Amino acid sequence: MMNSPLRQDALHIIEQTLQKVLPETAVHRALEGRTFPGRILVVSIGKAAWTMAKAAAEVLPRLDGGIVLTKYGHSQGPIPGFSIREAGHPVTDENSLLGAEEVLRLVEQTTPEDTVLLLLSGGGSALFEKPAQGLTLAQLQDVSRQLLACGANIVEINTIRKHLSAVKGGRFGALCAPASVFVIALSDILGDRLDSIASGPASPDQSTSEEALAIVRKYGLVFPPAVMEQLKKETPKTLPNASAVITGSVSQLCHFAAEEAQKLGYTPLVLTSQLDCEAREAGRFFGAMAQSLEKGGSLSPRPTAILCGGETVVRLTGTGKGGRNQELALAAAPYMDGLPHVLVAAVGSDGTDGPTDAAGGITDGSTMAKLRQAEIDLDEILADNNAYEALKQADGLIMTGPTGTNVNDLYFLLFRPKE
Repeated sequence: MMNSPLRQDALHIIEQTLQKVLPETAVHRALEGRTFPGRILVVSIGKAAWTMAKAAAEVLPRLDGGIVLTKYGHSQGPIPGFSIREAGHPVTDENSLLGAEEVLRLVEQTTPEDTVLLLLSGGGSALFEKPAQGLTLAQLQDVSRQLLACGANIVEINTIRKHLSAVKGGRFGALCAPASVFVIALSDILGDRLDSIASGPASPDQSTSEEALAIVRKYGLVFPPAVMEQLKKETPKTLPNASAVITGSVSQLCHFAAEEAQKLGYTPLVLTSQLDCEAREAGRFFGAMAQSLEKGGSLSPRPTAILCGGETVVRLTGTGKGGRNQELALAAAPYMDGLPHVLVAAVGSDGTDGPTDAAGGITDGSTMAKLRQAEIDLDEILADNNAYEALKQADGLIMTGPTGTNVNDLYFLLFRPKE
């Protein structure tokens, strides 16, 4: 598998596609021709925060204060005019709170002429946090861990987070008044809901208290009384001082991947850019399609690339190491056992899949043989959510390092029949 033509094609598609969704050009485009009468204060939050801030610093005529809040390991050095902080993801930590306090100090004494330029990317929910009055960091961490483990999707997770925060769900935008807030967002949310990107710190909140409470009931979550009381309080529904533009999304990710596949001679088919299901189920679906193509099914006799974008979820049943993309790729492997002309890849556009250093996983017809040789039981591995170790043994980890962007995940199947 290491040097197979299919694998080389897959890695080429991933590399070229990620290059095209980097945020620099998007930030430049969003700021082009804009003028700001008063002070410009830049707050950049998320996994792509460093890259977005650097792009803004290159374009803005001046900078009167700037802060970057990003995930550990995602900053790439100093940027003139910016304080750079790293914090916990996917679970908020003490540095998330310290970073938020620094941001709030920056926007404390604004005038109506000032502009807070808020650069948002995925991961911002964990990285920028101030607990609502009466709540503690430990309580928010417990809430996040329960939500991440129960299989809730990102909109559901952020609905809860918004109602428990003093800076999410539009509350930060309200704190910036009387300054104007201009949001430039990279969307990692299916359907591009602004109020869910980084939990919408400066967007009017579409979600309600009743929806938040319904999510608690749906997943049987157990929260302390103080958390349940806070969930009953409404978030801001209007925010007259804020405007926003979305500069990148998963639909663009799929479009660029399809273009790259076509250049390599594949007929591309984008099934959806809003895949939202359990990672293992998605992996089995891709595996079944691979099997059908390999065995002369009705899909296509030609080189074919079947692509999806979105964000799957993992229902934690074990204590192993992995991420949703690794789990998806591994779940496809049994369907391709011994089949020479198919491959499945799943990659996070941010370059980090779960709490690992891998961006995702890649499997093909040789994967199961390698697992058997290493005496690895696939069912046990999946039950323990330990996809990372299995893929490591099978040479199936995709390693890109942090990419500087975050527009959901890309999943694809490559089929190239013997000519």
